[in-house]
Amino acid sequence: MKLPYFEGSVFCLPLRDTGFARGVVARATKRGKVLFAYFFGPRLRSKEVVKLDDLHPENAIFCSKFGDLGLINGEWTMHGKVPEWNRAEWPMPDFVTRDPLGFLKPRLVRYSDIDLFRTEAAYWIDDDHGLPTDSVAGSGAVERRMTNLLKAAPNDRN
Repeated sequence: MKLPYFEGSVFCLPLRDTGFARGVVARATKRGKVLFAYFFGPRLRSKEVVKLDDLHPENAIFCSKFGDLGLINGEWTMHGKVPEWNRAEWPMPDFVTRDPLGFLKPRLVRYSDIDLFRTEAAYWIDDDHGLPTDSVAGSGAVERRMTNLLKAAPNDRN
């Protein structure tokens, strides 16, 4: 099966209340299943006209590794590619694992830039501020997270 996405693809995901949010596939595996993307506000009222040229990684409100089921089953819709896509401008960040009981220090995890399943480095750190959690979210979890992040945003678009 040919995958409906590739690095640089722009997609819309439905929010759990109303509207849509945009995402950009920054890393994809050849066989699919797990992707890494940057996600953006503001909330879109419609997915009919989706702007592509205002997406930049530094403006993302969330980034995550996630399962591609929403894209595969068509619930998340494809809308083109970031103009002049340059992979180097959309870096794979470091992630963090945290001890749920708080006994251990946070652990930084750095993945290969070409293989989302290969860890290149992992070590204990003192400060994990601003690092995304090392996990793979399902499409529903991403929808819930984006819905919550965009609830406080009063400026709707489209």
